[in-house]
Amino acid sequence: MVQLTSGICNRLSEATPSEIDEIGGGYTVQLVSIKKVTALSAAAPTIDRYRIIMSDGVHFIQAMLATQLNDLVSNEEIVKNSVVIIDKLTCNVLGDKRLIIVLDLHVVSREEEKIGNPTAAPSLAQPPAAAAESRPAASAPAYQASHSAANEPVLAQPRPATSNRPGRSIYPIEGLNPYQNNWTIKARVTQKSEVRTWSNPRGDGKLFNVTLMDESGEIRGTGFNAVVDALYDMFEEGKVYYISKARVNLAKKKFSHIQNEYELSLERNTEVEECLEPSSLPMVKYNFVPLSQLEELQRDSVCDVICIVKEVGDLEEVVSKANRRLIKRDLIIVDKSQYAVKLTLWGRQAETFAADDLAVIAFKSVKVGDFGGKSLSVISSTLMTISPDIEEAHLLRGWYDGIGGEKTFQSYSNVSSGGGSSAAFNRNEMRSILDVKQSQIGMDKVDFFSTRATIMHVKSENIAYPACPTQGCNKKVTEVNERWRCEKCDKTYERPEYRYILSMAVADWSGQAWLQGFNDAGLVVFDKSADEIMRMKEQNESEFNAYVAQAIGKTYNFSCRAKQDTYNEQTRVRYGIAKVSPLDYQEEAKHLRDLLMTSPWGQGA
Repeated sequence: MVQLTSGICNRLSEATPSEIDEIGGGYTVQLVSIKKVTALSAAAPTIDRYRIIMSDGVHFIQAMLATQLNDLVSNEEIVKNSVVIIDKLTCNVLGDKRLIIVLDLHVVSREEEKIGNPTAAPSLAQPPAAAAESRPAASAPAYQASHSAANEPVLAQPRPATSNRPGRSIYPIEGLNPYQNNWTIKARVTQKSEVRTWSNPRGDGKLFNVTLMDESGEIRGTGFNAVVDALYDMFEEGKVYYISKARVNLAKKKFSHIQNEYELSLERNTEVEECLEPSSLPMVKYNFVPLSQLEELQRDSVCDVICIVKEVGDLEEVVSKANRRLIKRDLIIVDKSQYAVKLTLWGRQAETFAADDLAVIAFKSVKVGDFGGKSLSVISSTLMTISPDIEEAHLLRGWYDGIGGEKTFQSYSNVSSGGGSSAAFNRNEMRSILDVKQSQIGMDKVDFFSTRATIMHVKSENIAYPACPTQGCNKKVTEVNERWRCEKCDKTYERPEYRYILSMAVADWSGQAWLQGFNDAGLVVFDKSADEIMRMKEQNESEFNAYVAQAIGKTYNFSCRAKQDTYNEQTRVRYGIAKVSPLDYQEEAKHLRDLLMTSPWGQGA
């Protein structure tokens, strides 16, 4: 049986909100109840909230899950009686009540029998009269009103949570609601919009908005007219601020895609003060979606993506339906799911875009479109970060530099350059080498073709390169003092992991061409890893040469990519191997049979 942390519920129930923050995490509890909280009204945005009851085997105490943990419930990673370790929580004061919010946890055991026979923690077990007196008023938020369920503890009288700023209580964004007045949040500005103006028969105006984030969640703040003049220049993206005396309203989801049922209205008396102390608040929280899954998203939905920019289009000027002139720039982006998608930048982001070639970029909150296929477009709340220092970016960079650059990318129909289904071998569209050269495919854009050819020669001098053995890196390493160093990973290794880099001449009945391939192609052609091949070369070069020569004369089906390349001021078309496979004579015979049965000359016979 799992050992729960003895006495933690009693300790949490007696602690002040500031003491709860100091308790930290690392204690093991059982979730004896998980219930969805009913929405305040039908008009409120439907963001699920979950109330939990935590037990240490002797006592229980109730809390709320932060919305970023909702997936744990919806995916059934936590269920009734799951045992978890609480990593982080905070306490929010709601009127005269106290609410514990769990910010982070990890699962120890998903399904367990109920441990012990816990009762309400002593400070929560009030007599009926006291419980009645402390029952929330009718105007309290839904998640307070729902606490009246039978056999559930009633929250005790709290003491306010104080920060290092005298007289101020720091509230988590997650806990803000319209029924609070005296609050201060400490939040990082992750996005600040441009000032937008409007003019209509009722008058002129201007506005701006900011996205604010702390460890519990995000919220959008908007300022109008005089507030723009007072506060716009105070906010800077990436900095942390204390913010108070703003109005909390229901979020207008037509104008905001942030996952919060409320938003802030910044007013004339709103106080904004930069936090100068070091802060551990997160910079940005992403929920990346692979490009291959855009097909599952509805039009106008919003998502986060991380990608390699394959192509950067020129600035263009277009006229909108409202007869406004707009500036745009189209990018072709790809990711590890091997899909290519068009992403459109607008306005200032289009004009100032200046990323390096093949840059890794993280986009937060881009809109999904379906014109001519799936596409993406930035909106006013989109945050674009070039070469972000996050794990996903480093993994994508290593994958692309290692093998991704030679991969072919399937595209939605609106992308003409980045690969398509033609990257797979297609017997019905096989082309001879002579036909490929005469048609000059690959001169204007990347093209794909299928061919069947026989290996005539393999360049064995540089058949492989020493690569970083770290999974997903594959960068070339250099030998330093009898060890191998990867500059990207900033590590040294006793031995590299070799990877193929092939250059070979192939021929069919019509002519000959040189093809370039990488590790996947080498594994198929030689049926050994590059490490084994290089070890053979070090031990016995004659045996190595004989083994490489065995590939000559063998015929394969090739899926190739044709792309124009300039080297030493000479322009030519290079043919890269996207996929190579040995002949399957049974499949080839079936294809010939089908051809015979369906062709006019076959039927005429």
